[in-house]
Amino acid sequence: MKVMIRRNDAGVLSAYVPKKDLEEPIVFQEKPELWGGIVHLANGWQLELPILPPGTTLPLTVDARKLASD
Repeated sequence: MKVMIRRNDAGVLSAYVPKKDLEEPIVFQEKPELWGGIVHLANGWQLELPILPPGTTLPLTVDARKLASD
């Protein structure tokens, strides 16, 4: 699914899913560099992000895979 990853003025990462009109903060990242790992959203969703270079700038739209929700 298409997901936009962005960082707000306070430095908090969030994920926006246009198809669901859903924006949630990223509350946990499996890897410190974000890309190529699993992130947990505040609503319980888990998304697997693609592998991208560490210096990739935000905001960015990626194809993520939804793994689970609580």
